Formats: sequence, structure tokens, C-alpha cells
Amino acid sequence: MPDMQALVNEFLVELKKRKIEGSQATAKQTAELLRSVISQQRVPYSNQAGALIDAVKAIGEQLIAANPVELAVGNIVRRVLHIIREEDLSLTTAAMADMNLSSVSDDEDDTEHDDLPVLSAAAVAAASRSTLRPPSLQTLLEGIPDAAAVPRTSSSGGDSEGRSKSADKSSRTRKLKHDVIEAVNELIQDISTCYEQIAEQAIEHIHQNEVILTLGSSRTVLEFLCAAKEKKRSFRVFVAEGAPRYQGHLLAKELVSRGLQTTLITDSAVFAMISRVNMVIVGAHAVMANGGVIAPVGLNMVALAAQRHAVPFVVLAGSHKLCPLYPHNPEVLLNELRSPSELLDFGEFSDCMDFGNGAASPLLHVVNPTFDYVPPKLVSLFITDTGGHNPSYMYRLIADYYSADDLVVQRRAATGS
Repeated sequence: MPDMQALVNEFLVELKKRKIEGSQATAKQTAELLRSVISQQRVPYSNQAGALIDAVKAIGEQLIAANPVELAVGNIVRRVLHIIREEDLSLTTAAMADMNLSSVSDDEDDTEHDDLPVLSAAAVAAASRSTLRPPSLQTLLEGIPDAAAVPRTSSSGGDSEGRSKSADKSSRTRKLKHDVIEAVNELIQDISTCYEQIAEQAIEHIHQNEVILTLGSSRTVLEFLCAAKEKKRSFRVFVAEGAPRYQGHLLAKELVSRGLQTTLITDSAVFAMISRVNMVIVGAHAVMANGGVIAPVGLNMVALAAQRHAVPFVVLAGSHKLCPLYPHNPEVLLNELRSPSELLDFGEFSDCMDFGNGAASPLLHVVNPTFDYVPPKLVSLFITDTGGHNPSYMYRLIADYYSADDLVVQRRAATGS
């Protein structure tokens, strides 16, 4: 069995050195690491979900700090925490429902218990949910009993009942870990197949003889366009080169190799060419809770051009890129600066920089940001592996994947005596 701390440290080094390219690869490796953490975590009889949550948060804090600009890491950590809470809720609901059924069966002939109500599945779920989060307003208004009011079995069964309870706890512990690991496996599978799931929808959005504009390079966009080509749709693609890294050159070459009609243009020519375009299709680095997009630098300019000419601006993003945070949250690092060498050769401008005099500041400064922020009002449609969604719906879609308790990934402070 591999040393878990060694695996964590190795992954942290890769994150800090930016050795993992792409959000999809980062998300998949993060999920696989957290699966290993859960598998090797020893869980106590009591508060099993809490122990798993603390273990995941302890690792998650380190992973997020190692590369805060890669929001997919935090997304997966929060997704796994949500999975633990949901699986624990499911097991608790089932156990409490079984307890009710057995109690009613034992006492069905006892007239003293005729007036006792049987808890419904909704009531049991709400009661068990209170063990992980404060009661909601709906819970209070409906008068659903809390965990303290749930009927408990009698302890008069002696040693045999005690052994039975111990066996049940042990079984439930194994069941919780098993269910969580199975759910994480499904998450990993969803991440692995996100390109295919998004590409399957291409035929619904790309039509015959259309002109599509994109910028830079995105594998999601590549597979989406090629999927439409395989369905015998004939269309042309304008590719803005995506300076200063010129990733658009790679995308244009790949599109041509797969038989698509492709035109490579400079980024500054987007406004000049947008009037000929039927749709803009781009990838994303992350999709925020308000529907805003963190995308490769230059895409805000493309979005503004599309809005000016009433051209649909479509964003492709796997569910692992959906972030529950807002751009103004302090946990969000919207950008990072890349090396100035991507913009210019230092030898050409060495006379503008006074390296000999430490007191004087250089006259030339080079800023090379990595990302743009595209506000939701500039986005026409999001296409994820679950379908197409309007920007106004993204907050609801994101809420299905995360728990409010996990928005800030931080371990609970130890309480001193």
C-alpha cells in the first residue's frame, strides 16, 4: 500500500510547478487522490461522515493552496465533500426508516402506541440532515422533529443487543466508505467522459454552412466541432490565434487535419470578421456561481464583439469547471501573470532597462495576464455534459453539486478545554 502522505506531497509539487496541463487532467487526478485518502482513512464508530470530511478538508486545503488559480482543484474537493454528506444522509435516512418500521411492527398490537405518527421519508431525511447543518426555515415551519425526537430502540436487550449494535455500526462504517468511493468513481468517470458528453450535443447547435469563431485552443471545442463534422455538417471555422502563446495555431492545424475548413486570423481582426460569423464557441477555465466565465485572455474582447453584432456567444464547460464561488469571493484568484518572455525577447529591449542602478525603476514594464473575466450578460448559452443552460440557471445547477457548508474549505478549529 503506497504511503498516502508521499502521494499527497508528490501531487502538491506537481500543482505548485504547474506540471499538470488542463483543468480536466487536474480535476481527475485530484478526485483519484481524494479517493485514495478516503479508502485509507480509518473511520470511528461515531461521526463517521465527520471524520471523512475532516480528512478530505485537511488534504483539500493543501491542494487549493498549492495552485489557487486552478479552480478545478477546489471544485473537486467540494464535490467530494458533498458526496460524503449526501451518502451519509442516505444511510441515515434508510437506518432511521428501518428503525421506524421495526418499531411499528413490534407495537402494532399495543393500543398505547396507536396515536404515535410514523415518520415519513421526508421527515427522516430532514431530521438526519440536521446532524450536518442547521435546520432550514422549511423544517422549522413544518414542525419536523429533530434528531433528538427520533424514536430510539430500548437498551434492555442485554449483551446480544449490544453486540448487534456494534455489528450494525461496523457494517454501516464499511457501507459509508463503500458508497462514497463508488460515488467518487462515478465522478471520475464523468470527468473522463466530459468531452464526449458535450460533443454529442454539437449536432443540435451547429447547422449547415455556418461560420463558427473561436479563440485559442481548447480540446472541448475541438471535439465539439469535430463531432458536428462527423455528422456530415459542412461549416467553416475562424480561429483567432490567441496571442501571446498562439494556441490557436495548434487548434487550426488539428482542425485541418480532421478535414474542417479553417481560417486563422489575428486577435485584433476579431471585430473586422465578426459580422461574417453565425456563432462564437469557446472553452472556459471556470464558470462562476453568477454565470461569469474565467477564460483565456482575449475572450472578453471576443464576447464584446459578439454582443455588438448580436452573434450568440456559447461557452463549453464540463461540470468539473462549475465553481460555487463568486468572482468577488476572497478565495478566488482570478488571474496570474505569465513570463514576459512570451511577449518579447529581452535582448531587444535591454537598453530600456537599467539593471546597473538598483535605485532606479525600469522604464519598461511587461504584463502578461493569463485569463479574462467574461460577465454573464455577455454569454448566450452554456453547454455542459448535462445539457445546455442559460446563464441565469447556472447558480441552480451549481447548487446541485455542492453543499453550502463546504464553500470555504477549512478544517474545524480544535476546541480546547
